[in-house]
Amino acid sequence: MMNVAVMGYGTIGSGVVEILEKNKDTIEKKTGETVDVKYVLDLREFPGTTIADKIVHDFSIIEKDPEITMVIETMGGLNPAYPFVKACLKAGKHVATSNKALVAAHGTELLKIAEEKKVNFFFEASVGGGIPIIRPLYTSLAGEKILEITGILNGTTNYILTKMSQSGESFESALKKAQELGYAERNPEADVEGHDTCRKIAILTALASGHEVNFQHIYTEGITNITDVDFRYAEALKTSVKLFGSSRISEGNVHAFVAPVMIGMDHPLYFVSDVYNGILVKGNMLGTSMFYGSGAGKLPTASAVVADIMEVLNHKTDHVKMGWDEKCLAISSIEDLSFQYFIRIKGIYGKRRKEVEAVFGNVEVTELDHMDEFAVLTEAMTEEAYQQKAKELSGIRQRIRAEF
Repeated sequence: MMNVAVMGYGTIGSGVVEILEKNKDTIEKKTGETVDVKYVLDLREFPGTTIADKIVHDFSIIEKDPEITMVIETMGGLNPAYPFVKACLKAGKHVATSNKALVAAHGTELLKIAEEKKVNFFFEASVGGGIPIIRPLYTSLAGEKILEITGILNGTTNYILTKMSQSGESFESALKKAQELGYAERNPEADVEGHDTCRKIAILTALASGHEVNFQHIYTEGITNITDVDFRYAEALKTSVKLFGSSRISEGNVHAFVAPVMIGMDHPLYFVSDVYNGILVKGNMLGTSMFYGSGAGKLPTASAVVADIMEVLNHKTDHVKMGWDEKCLAISSIEDLSFQYFIRIKGIYGKRRKEVEAVFGNVEVTELDHMDEFAVLTEAMTEEAYQQKAKELSGIRQRIRAEF
């Protein structure tokens, strides 16, 4: 039997306890051992529940108990999650976490401590919710040279963009519905400004490259400037707009960015809608594979945490080599990347045609009825080139990067 402690009895923590109870026989059959939740650390009491007598409020009880060999961190944020997890690893306890902020900010240090103490620091649930992506990168795809990872990594923003696309809703209206359904926080900044996606693509890039990635070095742009008008054009063009987290590794250069991208119906991520996530991984031998599923939610995310618990049961006395080293990977500027550009421009195309073509050359033009503007889709160019050209043309109302 393995005694574990769960730190944080919110959505994910309660889901972990639920799965450990409901799937107890399955876990024992597959690992040969049972898992017993001895403590649940939380500020609250939970009278009348199955964990009422397991609640503790003092972290040191968990840290100092030699019977606790593994700790599950589902508190979120950095404080007190970071000092608590660090202390658990130093005490020789295995740790599994769903906390992408913790892994992105302190993963390098925590992985090093885990290796020194011959325990494990696992974080499958930190990216993609219930989608297996972390473990496949260091096991199934270990022999691959990863060339690209591109994904829809945030269910909240994908839900909002889906509502805007399919129902013609404004950003504000779609966000309000997401909040009412519990998909978005009262303060949705981390999601809608792209910060959540940024941390996740940083983690995946670190795993793919084997080196530390500072998420603050990744160009990040959210979805707050995307409008229902953009989706009217997208419908006319048979395209959609998705928030991508993308990392591209080529000849020693690594480009990583987070931004809305317009894509066509033939793109594998086009039909990833609602709160679902989709992640494309391109290897030099395998080619492109796709991981798809529930990117968030109580039980899907908790399922990934339980998978980490079962992995520890198979490696109770040894350290699984995974993660990345302390060398910080240089992230190249987004200005060097090439995209097509969807641009909305004030005026009538017939009157501004020569002006537009003088700046952007051959463009595909789209006009909607009763609009005082038109839209063009440019040929591919670098971000730097676009920025220079955009200065030469007045009346640009919107710019969205596009990939076809």
